[in-house]
Amino acid sequence: MHLIKEFFPYLTKNQIEKFSLMKEIYNFWNNKINIISKKSLNNFYIIHVLHSLSIAKIITFVPKTIIMDLGTGGGFPGIPLSIFFEKSYFFLIDSIKKKISIVKEIINELNLKNVYAYSIRAENIEYKFDFIINRFVMKMPLLVKLVKNKFILKSKNVFKNGIFSFKGGNLKNELKNFNKKNIKVFYIYDLFPINFFLKKK
Repeated sequence: MHLIKEFFPYLTKNQIEKFSLMKEIYNFWNNKINIISKKSLNNFYIIHVLHSLSIAKIITFVPKTIIMDLGTGGGFPGIPLSIFFEKSYFFLIDSIKKKISIVKEIINELNLKNVYAYSIRAENIEYKFDFIINRFVMKMPLLVKLVKNKFILKSKNVFKNGIFSFKGGNLKNELKNFNKKNIKVFYIYDLFPINFFLKKK
């Protein structure tokens, strides 16, 4: 937790309280159903929370920004970002009902009022969003094809409406068919100089 406060020194008391509660809550629910790797709980704040918050180092979502966390799994990156961006709206989507049921419990325990969780496939979602975020869900060509009609046309943030996708390894082949003007790669180690993030983008 100290790393969260170190990299984000201007958190409110309410935000600090929620981030502090997260590990205990995830420990409890992970004993009931494996929503995140048990090994990752040892470095919970680096692997899950800080990793998720890397987006907050490159963009400040304006109030009422609407974000879908596609394939949220155990609620990452959506839940940490929803704590950080209290005036934006987060829709956490996953096709696995058991995971979403636990995510809903976690949302309630953290008293998050700007987060909604649904068990639904992406192609069946009728809403539109400013941004779609995800961690390691699928290769970018498949992801773009899946969500290309899910965006609000008018942008209001510093970046045009689009995708923030967490990746690792070499992206050359995955991105080779995209217009370079439409892609920007951020190296998370530049944001958080911790060895865990060395190959993460």
